[in-house]
Amino acid sequence: MPELPEVETMRRGVLPIVGATIERVTRPRCRLRPILLSPAIAAFRRRAVGRRILAVDRLGKRVIVRLDSDDAIVLEPRMTGLVLLAEPPNETHLRLVLELSGVAASRLMFWDRRGLGSVRLLDRRRLEEAVVSRLGPDALAVTCDALRERFRASRREVKVALLDQQALAGVGNLYASEILHLAGVHPQARCHRLRKSQWSAIHKALREVLELAILLEGSTLSDGTYRNALNESGGYQNHHRVYDRAGEPCPRCGDSPIRRIVQAQRSTFFCPRCQGR
Repeated sequence: MPELPEVETMRRGVLPIVGATIERVTRPRCRLRPILLSPAIAAFRRRAVGRRILAVDRLGKRVIVRLDSDDAIVLEPRMTGLVLLAEPPNETHLRLVLELSGVAASRLMFWDRRGLGSVRLLDRRRLEEAVVSRLGPDALAVTCDALRERFRASRREVKVALLDQQALAGVGNLYASEILHLAGVHPQARCHRLRKSQWSAIHKALREVLELAILLEGSTLSDGTYRNALNESGGYQNHHRVYDRAGEPCPRCGDSPIRRIVQAQRSTFFCPRCQGR
């Protein structure tokens, strides 16, 4: 967390910075665990200040701010990072500030409570090598045939396989559980044993879940960490089918309680009846 819907919401939320000129780059004092910032702040400033922002894109779970120098600022929220235009939840965890001119948005901020995120300024070649080449097709763009082709020979459990960013970019732990419940596929089913019809169901659920989550601006969980670019909560948490609902009745069958298991050190939630093997 954040996953594709939250990062796409961040990207859309900061689109008002397109056309701005970066006037100043500030790294606020923080006594907590530092984020990865590359290059060091002095070199970062030299390359970023005075540059105009041409576009804001997304690659998997990263926001990409493209500059007129052919450099790109890669913001990776990881577990608790936020990309903001409005005032942050607090100043304590504010990690980087870009002060802007030429547009209504005066600042772009990166905030990270746990310090696990990163901000990197990369040229075109390094962006391709360090980010693009390491990602599979985007989960919102992948076709059904491509999805099946990438996974059908794998002997991994399907829930675990969907988290592999080199195979499919954007899906994380929360949305994998939601997608497989909607598709009616057991999370421990092995990829190579799934039928073509099951891959079709997964692909359909993939699009449906992610698109609705983006429409509702992502999921703000009980810890309240995730916020959109204006420091407001998302709404998809009110539509979770199984995630973090262990013991509650399944919303599809209305009877079987949701179960929690652990796969690859991550919690998985599913309905034993609706997602039977």
